[in-house]
Amino acid sequence: MCPLLLFAAPFDRDDKITGDYTCEKNSLPYQVSLHSGSHFCSGSLISKQWVVSGGHCYNYIQVRLGEHNIEVLEGTQQFINAAKIIRHPKCNRNTLNNDILLTKLSSPAVINAHVSTISLPTAPPAAGAECLISGWGNTLSSGADYPDELQCLYAPVLTQAECEASYPGEITSNIFCVGFLEGGKDSCQGDSGGPVVSNGQLQGIVSWGDDCAQKNKPGVYTKVYNYLAWIKNTIAANS
Repeated sequence: MCPLLLFAAPFDRDDKITGDYTCEKNSLPYQVSLHSGSHFCSGSLISKQWVVSGGHCYNYIQVRLGEHNIEVLEGTQQFINAAKIIRHPKCNRNTLNNDILLTKLSSPAVINAHVSTISLPTAPPAAGAECLISGWGNTLSSGADYPDELQCLYAPVLTQAECEASYPGEITSNIFCVGFLEGGKDSCQGDSGGPVVSNGQLQGIVSWGDDCAQKNKPGVYTKVYNYLAWIKNTIAANS
């Protein structure tokens, strides 16, 4: 199993978007790129000064907001250093259970047409609900092609039974699956930490999977709803 992270040496799991399309420019203003010399993970802006991402994305980072083409200065970006990076205390580096972290920005983001927040969920993800997954990860299930422009994919939430059958003994209540059991479309390397949005709410965080877009191996995502109290308490304690 591979984290959806380009160079996550401590982990052995995978994440990217295959079978996708290029997102409309700046149509996902909550999407952020996390940098440590180069793009290595994505995240989601949940308030002016806080970003949520995957726990396996832990690193010293600069947060880049308002991005579409990550190789071009487009005039819409805001580059803000991380002031604090707080990984969930029970994040398991082997199973990727509790795969979530919060990053406090050194200064608040300026909210505008290109940069804005995404709402946290008011209910857990429902099986069959359509989700929008986005990132700058690999777009090939075999080989590598890392796009400069943000990629989008619509995919359904699978039932917990389907998720558990795909990964016996590896799925906890903090995890859910999104994708197509027939394969062909998935998140992949480089998409890690990115948003899974349904009905305008951040339901998931790109976490891991076995390879990408493989039959009966859907993408696996952190269930944000289970961490609402931790997010609220962590932000309050570090304001």
